[in-house]
Amino acid sequence: MLRFTCIILICILLGSLSSFVRAAFNISLPHQHPDPESVVLDVQRRLNVSVSRRQALSVTRKDQCLTGNPIDDCWRCDPNWYNNRQRLADCSIGFGQGTLGGKGGRIYTVVDSSDHDVANPKPGTLRHAVIQDEPLWIIFSTNMVIKLKHELIFNSYKTVDGRGTAVHITGNGCITLQYVQHVIIHNIHVHHCKPSGNADIAATPTHVGWRGRSDGDGISIFGAQKIWIDHCALSYCTDGLIDAIMGSTGITISNSYFSHHNEVMLLGHDDRYLADSGMQVTIAFNHFGEALVQRMPRCRRGYIHVVNNDFTAWEMYAIGGSANPTINSQGNRYTAPVDPNAKEVTKRVDTDEREWAGWNWRTDGDLMVNGAYFVPSGAGVSAQYAKASSVEPRSAAYIEQLTFNAGVFGEAREETGSFTYPGTVGNSGSSGTSGGAGSSDDGNYFEMMFGSGAPPESTPPPLTSLASTFLSLLIILILYSVTNQGALPPLLLLLLL
Repeated sequence: MLRFTCIILICILLGSLSSFVRAAFNISLPHQHPDPESVVLDVQRRLNVSVSRRQALSVTRKDQCLTGNPIDDCWRCDPNWYNNRQRLADCSIGFGQGTLGGKGGRIYTVVDSSDHDVANPKPGTLRHAVIQDEPLWIIFSTNMVIKLKHELIFNSYKTVDGRGTAVHITGNGCITLQYVQHVIIHNIHVHHCKPSGNADIAATPTHVGWRGRSDGDGISIFGAQKIWIDHCALSYCTDGLIDAIMGSTGITISNSYFSHHNEVMLLGHDDRYLADSGMQVTIAFNHFGEALVQRMPRCRRGYIHVVNNDFTAWEMYAIGGSANPTINSQGNRYTAPVDPNAKEVTKRVDTDEREWAGWNWRTDGDLMVNGAYFVPSGAGVSAQYAKASSVEPRSAAYIEQLTFNAGVFGEAREETGSFTYPGTVGNSGSSGTSGGAGSSDDGNYFEMMFGSGAPPESTPPPLTSLASTFLSLLIILILYSVTNQGALPPLLLLLLL
């Protein structure tokens, strides 16, 4: 009877163990929003207000600045915006809303485009500005091309504001936002970024640290929160154009133009990295343009809101993911390529349908062009999905209007190629496209194999499985000892001998 009681007790304990372990590893990130659906609703409310205001005014006023884009309408209608630059910090939407950047800080004018000394940067350079400890609103004295010697490491509370000038950031490493918060990057070209490193680089005025080799991302967001990237143009980088990994959250990527690249945007470090479950990203009013292949974005875990973007090109897929991310796609226009094998917008990466069928991926008001189709799953299959279904997203018919100014203001969207540098990595198998496989030397964290014939990568068991196994064995040993008057199992005695 005692043995039977112990068996029942073991079953009860093991049944409750998985819940205990899940709770123990349910990590909340700084600035992670407790109700992501309310953020989705707020984005839609702001869209509705902006578009409705523009429609109402267009009847009575011919010369009016409103576009229906809530971010642009927030600051561009001010004729004195040049002298009221910090108003921009009040204009973000989505999960990056509330990003302060350098609001309240002094204006720092970059007058020198050089980047000669990365350990002791010269005052007046962009590198000197971004490492300062105080909040700064960084502007530029004139048009300039900043060719970096190594990755540009930011400190917190910085705005890089390129309005009124043509600023190109290129060269080695490009932009790194690591363990920082409240950064705004606005109206900047970022392109032709290459791996670099193995050097001492300043991260603050008082800290210079050794940096290993970077991947060659355009913008690398690593363990950072409250990041807003707006009206930038990104292309031709070795690895990702924008990567957000390692517990980054509270991010909005808006009004930007992406072109000429393979692996465009990665959100999430690794399928096994639990902290990225708290990642929340808004991708709004962007134009995914010429010569793009995949990852717009490619998501691991987290909640990703993709709203009112224009996808005019891809070669493999537009939105992909693994490890059960939530994908909320609303009011986008997806234009499929000619290739009949690449019409699907979505791709579940290296995952069996029996597993991804429960993932929450939905399409709401999206416009499918040229045979494009989105495969929903989980709650997304239902028209009654979550709270956001109570507000209809702006129709994809507004895409031209909402994304008309995507990219850097006043310039052609497509990079002309005049900034081609020796050593730019080309993408095999995709003519005219650069970037992609730069991470293959870094533990295979950022590289996925596509296609059903790819062998599964052997991975260590998740942390929760290891903990569960260990605790289960411990309980069994204790109960065995109790039922046998303190005796240890024969196998354990053999191992101890």
